[in-house]
Amino acid sequence: MSSPPAGAAARHPRLAELALALGGFGIGTSEFVIMGLLERVASDLQVAPADVGYAISSYALGVVVGAPLISALAARVPRHTLLIALMLVFAVGNVASALATSFWPFVGLRFLAGLPHGAYFGIAALVAAGAVPIEQRARAVSRVMLGLTSAIVVGAPFATWVGHGLGWQSAFLGVGAIALATSVLIRLWVPRQPHDPHASPKRELSALLKQRVLFTLGVASVGFGGMFAVFSYVVPTLSAQAGMRETMGPWVLAIFGIGTILGNLVGARLADKDLLKSIPRILVWCLVIQGGFFFAADHLLTGLLFVGLVGTSMALGPALQTRLMDVAGDAQTMAASMNHAAFNCANALGAWLAAVVIKSGAVWSASGLVGAGLALGGLLLFLLGLRVERRHLAARSASDDAG
Repeated sequence: MSSPPAGAAARHPRLAELALALGGFGIGTSEFVIMGLLERVASDLQVAPADVGYAISSYALGVVVGAPLISALAARVPRHTLLIALMLVFAVGNVASALATSFWPFVGLRFLAGLPHGAYFGIAALVAAGAVPIEQRARAVSRVMLGLTSAIVVGAPFATWVGHGLGWQSAFLGVGAIALATSVLIRLWVPRQPHDPHASPKRELSALLKQRVLFTLGVASVGFGGMFAVFSYVVPTLSAQAGMRETMGPWVLAIFGIGTILGNLVGARLADKDLLKSIPRILVWCLVIQGGFFFAADHLLTGLLFVGLVGTSMALGPALQTRLMDVAGDAQTMAASMNHAAFNCANALGAWLAAVVIKSGAVWSASGLVGAGLALGGLLLFLLGLRVERRHLAARSASDDAG
């Protein structure tokens, strides 16, 4: 990948990264807080608690739809301007969610709130990477992603506490305020990178035809699914098998969140050191720790330890985001945004497969075996993609020599 264009560097790169991370903090809080407020939302909107799952799925669908749609339609919009616009849409979606007085409008507004998610993280990663030397790209991306991982540890639990005290609407209003603050800080601190006059929807959509992009997105959709397979059922798993009190649920989520922060930081350093070696190594690590959760979950201390270790699977995030920057060619925005759509696909895939296995009669901790299987699938996809890529390069080299 070429070095950042002239004028892209931020005078205060850490402040720029802080502004971008704050947006990620708001997005992460909005995505995860509804799990803690599920019963209150259900009660106020007069539906069964299980029905609130439609709102959660609606948000995830918004992420998957919004990432390619926004990346294509806004191809010629300067990234600085687009980031501000995405935060304003996100603010509107969350404030409107708080004002909803019936269930199905609330579900639709959660879809609206999810639309900017993938595009925001993808573009924020590109802007952060473009403002630092090329050998520091993954670490810049990881610092932006710290907003998301911090939301798991701090944002969602705090917003849940506020929501229980002041009403669930206050949590979404608070997220809307964070989004508005982020738009102001982006305006002040994030550098304006030169606009690409050749950008077009067609060129961005071309990312979806590139083999290396598709293989990388496949690794994200499958390999990342293992973390979500375990995370989705971690509280009932430890309650059923290790005798954990339900009141410890927030502490379990906090331990998991701390693991995601550590994994995010360590994974970024590994990626900056050697990107192509870091991805398979991280996937092997995911396979081992997620498989290990199956055996560790029968005892509370080892179970909690492995909850944190499973959280370190987040190391895969900055590595895959950086890999997409290298293989996307001119379609950078589409590829980077689709990475977060792929993460949401991984969330759905991991949770669904684990549910199928558990409902078939397996113990709760079998979610760890599902996770190990998905990590293995991601590893095989990565190795296959690398093999295809090398064959293609070898064939092209031979063709050039013959010519």
